[in-house]
Amino acid sequence: MNADASAIEHPIERLYRAGAESLSDAELVSVLIDRSVADAGLLVRDGLPAFARSPCAHAPITRRQKGRVLASLELSRRLADTPESREAVTECTPLARRLMAKYAYEAQERLGAVYLDSRNRIIREREIYVGTLNFATVSTRDVLRFALEDYAASLIVYHNHPSGDPEPSADDLLFTRKLVEAAKLLSLDVLDHLILGVGRFISLKQRGAM
Repeated sequence: MNADASAIEHPIERLYRAGAESLSDAELVSVLIDRSVADAGLLVRDGLPAFARSPCAHAPITRRQKGRVLASLELSRRLADTPESREAVTECTPLARRLMAKYAYEAQERLGAVYLDSRNRIIREREIYVGTLNFATVSTRDVLRFALEDYAASLIVYHNHPSGDPEPSADDLLFTRKLVEAAKLLSLDVLDHLILGVGRFISLKQRGAM
């Protein structure tokens, strides 16, 4: 293939040649909606999260075309919830990546927990709070109540940052300290607090913040 041919290679051809990860956000959207890369680039100029959260279609995209994009995002979330996620958690990266696939592009903050047995196998994953959260005032009660209901030995708490930046806030750190202290009284271990952003996450355990 010469340089000229490569320069005009259609995104779907490169998808099959080099893999979907080689395509930009605009190119992936262009494949989904069958429009030009220029059109898709215009539509995602503020970033894919902003595009996915916008309440209505924008010219030149139609309502049906945008529906294809939203459906693909939902399928990716469901695909991320695989049987492998029920295996023992030995380190946080695979779990965090799966959670990012589900929550990275959410418009609201969502807090949940993954409850584990004494062998660090996942018992259940629960989404506990939805909405703009103030971690200085959120009670740790429900997080721990569900741990007792599930007969968990430990848990990993997580939440997303709709901004896409997973850097912890002062409220995040305060909430984590309160949760760890309350869990100890119930003989429960909080193994980590994962903060989910777009394309990356932060483990407060790895940060030495808990």
